[in-house]
Amino acid sequence: MSKIAHPHDRFLKTLLSDPERAACLLRERLPVEISELLSNELPELVAGSFVDQELQEYLTDRLFRVKTVYGHEAFLYALIDHKSYPDRFVAWQLLRYMVRALEQWERENPEWKRLPAIVPFVVYHGAGTWRIPSNFLALVDAPTGWRSYLLDFKFSLFDLGHVEDQQLSKQPYLRAWLLAAKYATRDGKQLEIKDFLVEVLTEVPADDFMLIMRYVVETYMRYDEKDVREIIRRVRPEEEDKMMSQFAQSVIENTNPKWAQMVLQKGRQEGRQEGRQEGEQIGEQKGEQKGEAKILTRQLQRRFGIVPEWANEKIAKAEPPSLEEWSLRIFDAQSLNDVFSDKA
Repeated sequence: MSKIAHPHDRFLKTLLSDPERAACLLRERLPVEISELLSNELPELVAGSFVDQELQEYLTDRLFRVKTVYGHEAFLYALIDHKSYPDRFVAWQLLRYMVRALEQWERENPEWKRLPAIVPFVVYHGAGTWRIPSNFLALVDAPTGWRSYLLDFKFSLFDLGHVEDQQLSKQPYLRAWLLAAKYATRDGKQLEIKDFLVEVLTEVPADDFMLIMRYVVETYMRYDEKDVREIIRRVRPEEEDKMMSQFAQSVIENTNPKWAQMVLQKGRQEGRQEGRQEGEQIGEQKGEQKGEAKILTRQLQRRFGIVPEWANEKIAKAEPPSLEEWSLRIFDAQSLNDVFSDKA
């Protein structure tokens, strides 16, 4: 997976792995005839991905198990397209992935008599304009008279680029995530929305702020160190030094080495001015490790509930590369053991 696609995949999986954010997005963006029949229960994330390995650089997916108001089990399949331009074969990809999801369900329910409904939903945040038909039959070359006998389905589309920034979501905490995703692929507009980004970031929890800013640093090519510092200072000034140090160590060096060197050098100069006695490299590494550990623990709590002591001890002793690897495994792991397994 490329350096630029890897942050998209991680960020979008994190966005949709939280049941409350996922529920809000699905209720706001699915067709009303579907959303109005969903029960009030939060969607249950089904572990795993159905995307072809060679396409995981461009596509992220999440499968949710839901209940209808009539008590029926159903599935909502979200495919997130983060290519620069939409893929005209997305309906074909949806068909294959939905079949794989149903095959997995069949293995778990061998005595089935009727299949559960599975509703496809596409989220697109690429820079190119989406002009792809939203039904499968548009891909099929067949006489018009045959259409009623052929397989067809429609998918719901949420194109972030065609939604006004203020209308991305009614919920401020979700709007911040979607705004960050929208402009990650729109370099020319990133500086223009900085003030609004600050505004929406003031309404998210501290952990969400850290995750969103990490994504901004990784993908917003028009933001330099000064811009990032300004945003942090305006939203959570007490976190500026710690966050910049963590970004320089674990993020910026992978996408912008020159910026990483600048941030680290500035941190060293400020450290000397303040009379710091500890070695700055050690301090930066400890700060990075502590921040990564805190984020990983919160993600585990959201995914699996209470984190046992053995897992907390493992996290406390781990180096930053291991912490980052475990945080990526969370999205597809079915248990805590899967997250920490050496064979994963």
